This record gives sequence, structure tokens and C-alpha cells, in this order.
Amino acid sequence: MKDLVAFDLDGTLAESKQPLQEPMGEALADLLAVAHVAVISGGDWPQFEKQVASRLPPRADRTRLWLMPTTGTKLYRYDGGWSAVYAELFDAAQKQAIFTAFDAALEATGFVPERTWGERIEDRGSQITFSALGQQAPLEAKEHWDPDFAKRKVIQADLRTRLPGLSINMGGATSIDITREGVDKAYGLKKLRDASGIALDAMMFVGDAIFPGGNDYPAKELGLDTVRVRDPQETLAVIAAIVACQK
Repeated sequence: MKDLVAFDLDGTLAESKQPLQEPMGEALADLLAVAHVAVISGGDWPQFEKQVASRLPPRADRTRLWLMPTTGTKLYRYDGGWSAVYAELFDAAQKQAIFTAFDAALEATGFVPERTWGERIEDRGSQITFSALGQQAPLEAKEHWDPDFAKRKVIQADLRTRLPGLSINMGGATSIDITREGVDKAYGLKKLRDASGIALDAMMFVGDAIFPGGNDYPAKELGLDTVRVRDPQETLAVIAAIVACQK
């Protein structure tokens, strides 16, 4: 029995940057009836609102839902409406250093796509996110660019030499997320423990990138029980099994 189930978002609950499908919203409502639920991902609050908060059925107990944008450096709770509990932000000098490093790393590694859709670097306040094909890239293009994470592992390694002291992790289908040193999903889950009062051993984590270098892997390193899924369809099966066990 677990008191809280935490999820990655893109590739786990929904396709990259896409809203939850109706069956997933209903599944989460079922899960909220028997446990607290957290969603922790690299996207900022507007993306969480579009993908998760606005897609839950009326019956879902939102007061048991913990939404953690930008890898847990922000926390939103529901009390008649969604509001931020905290937000940890980069300063202007830190942001500029990261922008410069991204440009240099892409030139050095040679991974410059032929076509992009929208801005490739997004300032999310507490996190800077690089999306290789641009923020508005279609899902099909994103899924084919780096399905085995090989390209991003090269870029990630280069960035780590340019930005010592910062956390650099792969997320989503084409993204690399940069946060303050020590900020990863383990950091976010410890913040969640402190905010919720729920012990880490009473949590479990579900994600699609639970492997070394993946942005879900810190949850495993933290010692949580974890379940690696291939896609949202497999997540639905996992949620159904958890709900059956919790009842």
C-alpha cells in the first residue's frame, strides 16, 4: 500500500506536450480516490494546466493532487483554484550563461536539425529547457529525432563541461532540462515529502525514463519503488493495478 503515487508527464501520462486523453483523466480520478497523486515534470505551469489540470473529470479529488512543474522547483495545489505554493527562480546572469552554453554545445556537437518549429530554448523561470526541434514541433517529428536518447546524451555530456554546478537531464522526446545544482526529480520528490508530510517509503514513482541519464532515474536512485513504462497505454494498466491493490 502506498500513500502517494508520483508520475512523470510526457511519455508517461500523455504524449509529448499533448493533453491527457479521457481514459487517463478517468484513471487518475480513480487513483485519487485511494491515494494522493503527484505529477512532476520539466514543463512549466501553463503546460501542466493544459495537459493535466484542465483534463480531469469533475469527480477527481483535486485536493489530493500535487502538481510540480519545472522538475519540482515549483509546486501548485488546489483550493477552489490552482495556486503556487513556492517557485525557485534563476537570476538573469545564470540564464544568460545557460543560453550561451546551449549555442556553443550545439555547434560543437553538430546536432543541428534541418527544420525547427518555434523557439528551441524556453525560459521557465526555475528551469531552462532546450527542445531540439522547437517548442511547437509535431509529435511525429519529435518521436523520430532521438528515440534512443543517443543524440541528447552527446549534447548533455558537452553541456556538463560548460555548465559545472548545474543539473542537466534529458526529458520528454527531444528536451534537455537545466536546473540548479542538485535539482532533479529526487530533489523535487524530497520537496514533496516536506510539503505533504508523506514519507518517501510511502511513495512510488512511475515514468518512462528510468535509466541512467534519464530525468526519471533520480527517483530510483532516491530509493523509491519505481515502475518504468513504455507509453501512456502501459501507464493505464499500471494505474488500474495500483487502484485494485489499494482498494
